[in-house]
Amino acid sequence: QVQLVESGGGLVQAGGSLRLSCAASGRTLSSYAMGWFRQAPGKEREFVAAISRSGFNTYYADSVKGRFTISRDNAKNTVYLQMNSLKPVDTAVYYCAAGAAVVTTPQAYDYWGQGTQVTVSS
Repeated sequence: QVQLVESGGGLVQAGGSLRLSCAASGRTLSSYAMGWFRQAPGKEREFVAAISRSGFNTYYADSVKGRFTISRDNAKNTVYLQMNSLKPVDTAVYYCAAGAAVVTTPQAYDYWGQGTQVTVSS
């Protein structure tokens, strides 16, 4: 089992950047594919980005491609989401998740963090 804790959220102006971190404890993070998801008020949780166990393969939602970068440091048991050129539509609670495979559906992930709020002002 693994416990996940997100950090790095906050309030930023449109066009700005934030870097989210997801720190794991318990089982080593290298055992899992990792994903970032987000949920805005009144909307369903949606896929943002995912990364394979090794970090060699990454996947992005079309809405964030070219602006967000997912990465991982297995030695530090941490996954990151670098978010650039932020837009007001990116405002949401961001969650990291651990699972067996790199997929885009939240139901496929076994472990979740508590989320971190990202608010982008116009």
